[in-house]
Amino acid sequence: MTKDEIYTELKSVLVKSFMIDEDDLSLDADLYADLDFDSIDAIDLAAKIHSVTGKQLKPEQFKGVRTIGDAVNVVDELMRKG
Repeated sequence: MTKDEIYTELKSVLVKSFMIDEDDLSLDADLYADLDFDSIDAIDLAAKIHSVTGKQLKPEQFKGVRTIGDAVNVVDELMRKG
């Protein structure tokens, strides 16, 4: 999966599962400040990432994620580790 494919998949998850308007999504969008995420939403997103990738995200991997771009990078790293 390329970073572009990961971004497209994350956008789809955010629109479908979190009812976020696609126009509000960009790599720079802050999950908490711009998209009103809370810690429960972050856990839900990590679970959605797991269901899409088949890879388990550890809480410490998701701890530094603030933006959609950060999430793309974490998923990309997870996918590369196999």
